Formats: sequence, structure tokens, C-alpha cells
Amino acid sequence: MLFNSLEYLIFYPVITILYFILPHKARWALLLAGSLYFYMAWKPEYVILMLASISISYITGLKMGSIGQKEKRKKYLYLSLFVNLGLLAAFKYFNFFNESARLLFNRLNIQYNVPGLDVLLPMGISFYTFQALSYSIDVYRGRIKPEKHFGIFALYVSFFPQLVAGPIERADRLLPQFYNENKFDYDRVTAGLKIMAGGFFKKVVVADRLGVAVSAIYNSPAEHNSIQFILATVFFAFQIFYDFSGYSDIAIGSAKVMGIDLMKNFDRPYFSKSIAEFWRRWHISLSTWFKDYLYIPLGGNRVSKLRNYFNLFVTFLISGLWHGANWTFLVWGALHGAFSVTGRALSPLKQKAAGITRLYKLPSIYNAVRVLFTFSLVSFAWIFFRANTISDALYIVSHLFSDLGKSTNFQYLATSVSSMGLTKFQLTITILGIIAIESVHLLERKRDMVEWLSSKPVIIRWGIYSILVTVTFWLAFSETKQFIYFQF
Repeated sequence: MLFNSLEYLIFYPVITILYFILPHKARWALLLAGSLYFYMAWKPEYVILMLASISISYITGLKMGSIGQKEKRKKYLYLSLFVNLGLLAAFKYFNFFNESARLLFNRLNIQYNVPGLDVLLPMGISFYTFQALSYSIDVYRGRIKPEKHFGIFALYVSFFPQLVAGPIERADRLLPQFYNENKFDYDRVTAGLKIMAGGFFKKVVVADRLGVAVSAIYNSPAEHNSIQFILATVFFAFQIFYDFSGYSDIAIGSAKVMGIDLMKNFDRPYFSKSIAEFWRRWHISLSTWFKDYLYIPLGGNRVSKLRNYFNLFVTFLISGLWHGANWTFLVWGALHGAFSVTGRALSPLKQKAAGITRLYKLPSIYNAVRVLFTFSLVSFAWIFFRANTISDALYIVSHLFSDLGKSTNFQYLATSVSSMGLTKFQLTITILGIIAIESVHLLERKRDMVEWLSSKPVIIRWGIYSILVTVTFWLAFSETKQFIYFQF
């Protein structure tokens, strides 16, 4: 079930109304049943995989909780890791590694006859697997006590707003909230609905239109030119941001209406002044997951400089693989790993440069240059993330500036833009949408816009809300498009 579908616009109000009508003790059952239905609306039989992940994590959690010595808990942690990562590997990565092995053996003239698996990637498997794994690891470490209520634990893993694309919540934050008795609160409900409205605007008004232009170029790169490659790459940077942060906003808002707080997943990432800062602001729930459960266990920065660089690079490389079973995602992860290592190595030089700019009273210009440079690096890496194949990505990179000189020709420029799949009206709406969203993000440096609006008179508040909702429905892209991160 997609957030941007008629089914969800019926499903969500029904679940929410029932949630507030039912007594507190029955709410977990409603939310669990609703969450399972939400997932099964996509492909019913794959709910078995999620239930298997839930069951093994629950049982091993109880076993680890009953053992005092950490060393003796390891076998149950390994069992949870083996089952959860095994399911993820079988359904998401087997065909990728199998096909890579086939290509390698063919090059060596060695016969390779291992057949691939004819399976569809279960929606959201990477997200709910990581959520279950964080619980198992935290119980093993003794950070949390195991959850004894199977239904509540199953709800923690399957909670429908964040089930298929996060945020990836931690047990110590989310589990206790299912025990809270949340009464209907007008201010909280309207705050959640405002967040949802912003998410819908990002997705159906801006991101889906950007996706048309991006697909037109990236799906047939040999037919296009430098201007189109640059525009499509920048468009994709905003498409994936608005698509994914739009999903997160709808998820956070949907949960907030019911009194459940999900973590913030994005914090104006394209205003970052370095790659390290970008990853503190982008997909925060995933970046902190990798930091806590991979980077730090590898040694983090408490090791030699070279080992620290290795830890950093490997973390990003695996992060790339988490995003998809394709060499394009591995290269994308490797690029961010290289950017991060380089940035850390050059940290003393950046500090000196910052000192010089302060001396000459030019910090604003210096920071603006850093933001632009960071955005350029991130956008360059997005080429590999979005390209269908490595060869397509390399073609785009090699032709990124090949005929840029023609951009001074207005007719050539206009023709290039007009052949990207968007009408002038759609392109205008898209550009204005980007400007509007980023203007809000700029203003949010000082205060939260939802809180700011709440302090304004009723006429102003509801005038803005009405305009946002009307514009969203009026300008919603005609074709319902799946959220990009559903494929992960």
C-alpha cells in the first residue's frame, strides 16, 4: 500500500478513528493487525518472512535476557544475525552475487551452472531487518531488556507508518511508546496532519515531476547531451530528497497523530558544508545505525589513523550495498567513503582555511562555497546511484561536460530542456516547488515552521494550510508513483 494512494487515504483515517475509540489495552492489536494488512496489501505471502524475522528476534531476545553472562549470550545473537541476515541475503543479494560469480567464471572459461532465484524483492526487507537486528544487538549488549509481550514486539518491527522505508527506530525509543495511553489531543493531531501535508506536497507535486525528467535522460543516456545530464543529475538530487523525506514526513506525521514520536530522518542536508555533515543530516536513522552497529564496533576513531580511514570506507561501502544489489550502489558507497576519508584527512587544512576567512571577515562566502562544493560532490555520486548500469553511469560522467560550450546558444539550451519530458507548466511548477521547499528549509535554521505557524492568528494559519492542501490536490502528478526507497 502506498502512502500516495486512495487505499491509504481510506485505510489511515479508519485505523486512526478506531485507535481513539478502542480502549488502550486493545490498541496494540489494532495497530498490529493494521500493520500486517498494510504490508500484505502489497504481496500477502511475503508477510511470512517478516513474521519469521519477528519470531526469531523475539525468541533469541528472551533467551539472551535470561542469561547473565554476555559471553554465553553470543550463540543466540549469532542465531538472530544468521536468520535475519540470511533472509536478507537470500532475497536481496543471492542473484547479484550469483550473477557476478557467473560473469567471473565465464571470463576464466570455467563452467558455472548455479541457477538464479526467481523471486521478487520483499518490500522494506532492509528496513525491518535492521530494526530487528538493532533490538537483538542491544539486548545482547545489555542496553535494553527483552520485550516479553510478543504482540508489542511484533508491532515494533512492523509498525505501518515506518515499516517499508523507515525511519529505522531503536527499541528503547519506540517500544515504550506502545504502552503509553494516548488520548485525542487537538494540537498534536493537527501538528501531525501538517507534517503529513508537507510530505505529500514534496512527493506528489515536486518529486514525481522531477522523476519524469530524470527518467527521460537516465533511461537512455546515449540519446542526450551534457546540459541534460547536468540538469537531470541536479533534478535527481532533489527528487530523491523530496521523495524520501516526503515519505519520512508522512510516516512521522501519521504516527504523531496517534501520539507516537518517530525520529527525525532529514535535517536540511543540502545546506551541509562537508560530506561528514551531510551524513549527519541525511537518512539520519540509517547513518546512526551504521555508526552504532558497524563503524564503532570496527574500532571507530579510537584506532590508528589508517585503520580509522579503513573503518570509515568499509562502513560506506556496506552502506552502498545495503541500498541495492547492484554495482552502481557499491560505487556510490565507495565514492562517499572516499569523500569522507579525504575530508577527514584534510581536516587540518580546512581549519586553517576557516581561520583565514574569519581573519578577513569572509566566513559567509567561505561557507557558501563549501555548501556548493558539498552539493556538487553529493550530486556527482548520485549519478551512480540513479544510473541503471555502471556503463550508463560512466557514459554520463564522460559526457558530463563534453558539449557544455553549446550552453551559450539559447536555442540549444531551450531545446535540451524542452526534450526532458516536462511541459513548460510542469517545469515551472517543479522549479517553484524546489524554491518554496528550500526557502522553508532556510527559514528553519532559526525555528521550526510548524511551531511558527501555530503561533500565528487562526486566519493566517488556516489560510496557509488551505493553500497547501489545495495546491497539493490540484497539482498532484496524475500518475501514482512508488516511493524510491521502497525498492530497498
